[in-house]
Amino acid sequence: MSESDPIERLVGLLAKLPGLGRRSARRAVLRMLMQPDSTMLPLADALREAAEAVRRCSVCGNLDTQSPCAICRDPRRERGLICVVEGVADLWALERAQVHRGLYHVLGGTLSALGGVGPEDLAIRPLIERVAEGSGVEEVILALPATVDGATTAHYLTDRLRPTGVQVTRLAQGVPIGGALDVLDDGTLAAAVKARRPV
Repeated sequence: MSESDPIERLVGLLAKLPGLGRRSARRAVLRMLMQPDSTMLPLADALREAAEAVRRCSVCGNLDTQSPCAICRDPRRERGLICVVEGVADLWALERAQVHRGLYHVLGGTLSALGGVGPEDLAIRPLIERVAEGSGVEEVILALPATVDGATTAHYLTDRLRPTGVQVTRLAQGVPIGGALDVLDDGTLAAAVKARRPV
């Protein structure tokens, strides 16, 4: 089959999604083609509807059908608490876990000297403005990845936020629940030792 074939085109497009290789995409396409009325056509409609309706929140950067998003509009959220995340996937993960009742700010990545990502490439200025404008923000939680770029970004944000007087905290890092010490990497073990607390 050629790439102009609709089946191959669909397989190729699905294979670009994270977690789907060409074989998995081919199986998904076959499944949809076997039941086009109940699977494929509703999926096509849902994809078109989402593409037309979903937009970035003008306040936090989340994806929603309205701007500001449902989280930013929710009066029950703790307005004095902003959790800074790398991307929308991290925001969704925290919401799924129901561990944060404040607001969010999506940076859109992390600083990376090797990747050529500087402060102007991320939503850092809007974060500083949100905190500095007297909106009652008391704490900014940096929920960034435990990588070199994540740590660099955290240090940069801490320096930029310091003049505002807001408390800046970071997620604890270390041994996961159920984690055996002998299978953890050196960085995780080091972070766990440094983040130790009294019992």
